[in-house]
Amino acid sequence: MEQRFKNLFIATIASAIIISTIFGGMAGFLMEDFANLLKGEIKSIENGKNIDIVAEESAAMMAVDKVSPAVVSVIVSKDVPVVVPDGQPNPFGPNFDDFFGENNPFEDFFNLLPNGTSTERQVVGGGSGFIITSDGFIVTNKHVVTDETASYTVLRGEKKYQAKVLARDNVSDLAILKIEANNLPTVELGESSNLKVGQTVIAIGNALGEFSNSVSKGIISGLSRSVLADGEGGSEQLVGVIQTDASINPGNSGGPLLNISGQVIGINTAVAQGAQGIGFAIPIDEVKSAINSVKQSGRIIRPWLGVRYQIINKALSDAKQLPMDYGALIVQGATSTDVAVIPGSPADRAGLKANDIIYEVNGVRIDEKNSLVTEINKYKIGEEVTLKVLSNGQRKDVKIKLEEMK
Repeated sequence: MEQRFKNLFIATIASAIIISTIFGGMAGFLMEDFANLLKGEIKSIENGKNIDIVAEESAAMMAVDKVSPAVVSVIVSKDVPVVVPDGQPNPFGPNFDDFFGENNPFEDFFNLLPNGTSTERQVVGGGSGFIITSDGFIVTNKHVVTDETASYTVLRGEKKYQAKVLARDNVSDLAILKIEANNLPTVELGESSNLKVGQTVIAIGNALGEFSNSVSKGIISGLSRSVLADGEGGSEQLVGVIQTDASINPGNSGGPLLNISGQVIGINTAVAQGAQGIGFAIPIDEVKSAINSVKQSGRIIRPWLGVRYQIINKALSDAKQLPMDYGALIVQGATSTDVAVIPGSPADRAGLKANDIIYEVNGVRIDEKNSLVTEINKYKIGEEVTLKVLSNGQRKDVKIKLEEMK
């Protein structure tokens, strides 16, 4: 009896040990699993962030790889005087003057040049551009190629091409070049009408005229800005431009501003002097019609109204105490010659004047997302449009027949 009780006691103790071991192991396993689960969630969250960062970086690199082969440098060259310091011998020899005596027929000619010297071709400027057709049509800024006495060379990698300026736009800072080549890589033109502030953008170009195909990345800082840009040909008012903090330097003017998919959404054009991280680009939608016009006819054919304007937003409306916070305010430019309404233009004949507000074109509202020039460019020469205009506090309809810009 005592032996049976002893055996039962030992069996009970053994069973308790076994059961506690099993449950303890299971609990430990479950706790470890739970801890790993928490770690996994935390890790997955961290990895999610990393994935987002890596994905954006990969997309940016892919965009650059896609577009870079179609980005070119534009080199500006012209004849400049070669100054020979005083006291240096005549380049034609010491006996040149003696040969003609006192009546040297070349004396006046040499006196017109600094120290009687000749000229030589030198690089005097540069910019960027991008190829839009495989047979050599190139987009750049007008201010890069504004000098009609200069010659222009396009560099693509190690290759050089002589470039001809096909067209300079009178409305925007746009020019179209042509080089003789075939099977060239081209860019893809995107849409600028649906851009958002904060959106990632990439600028590519010949930074400072020295570092070709330099890449910078940033965001869209603002839309429909109005800026006064200085260039070789003087000042020019640019309206409806994109503001970005992607680095835009002298030299990468004319290069493409890309979205993360590698599509061109703007043309780099200006930088705010005395400020950092403030650059501007022309929205690609604003120049598509001009580009297509040059492709088809070899020149830019645009309909026009003949007004200078500033897009109204809430800030401008508050600052100028305007009666509405959208529309296009007709304004004078930076100088007295930059009149608000061009004499003899369709707008002039229709009676539009400074401080009028054009707020609709054929029923389409004009605002930061839809500029006046973009809307007018949808129509052809000779078509009639109806403008809704606020003038001296009175709303009225103004019918205008569009003409070709001279």
